[in-house]
Amino acid sequence: MKRTHLSLYYLIGYLIPGGIALLTFPRLTLKLFFSNTDYGDVLPRFVGTLMLALGIIVLQLVRHRVEALYTTALIVRSGMLPILLGLYFYSGDPLFITLLVVVGAGVVLTGTSYWLDKRSKK
Repeated sequence: MKRTHLSLYYLIGYLIPGGIALLTFPRLTLKLFFSNTDYGDVLPRFVGTLMLALGIIVLQLVRHRVEALYTTALIVRSGMLPILLGLYFYSGDPLFITLLVVVGAGVVLTGTSYWLDKRSKK
């Protein structure tokens, strides 16, 4: 599961910095993610808190090589993709397309890595 393990650093790489960015500079961060909606400061900071917390949990999962949860990380993110697309159609905010691309790239990376790791074990 070496490739899958390495692919999860991408997830950590956007959760922790993204969480910190939303916590400290919510309006600028949303602007950099192409948002065209004013969400205020409170909810983006809360989302940043959740992202940071989740990033720390994933960091521990990777650090301790909890391979049993690698597929869960892949499935959960895969389930987020149609939701992000739906939120884009509902709101018209390009933020959700940006998030779709970021999360989707991670799903492709982890999914491909997982498939290659499983294939090489046979």
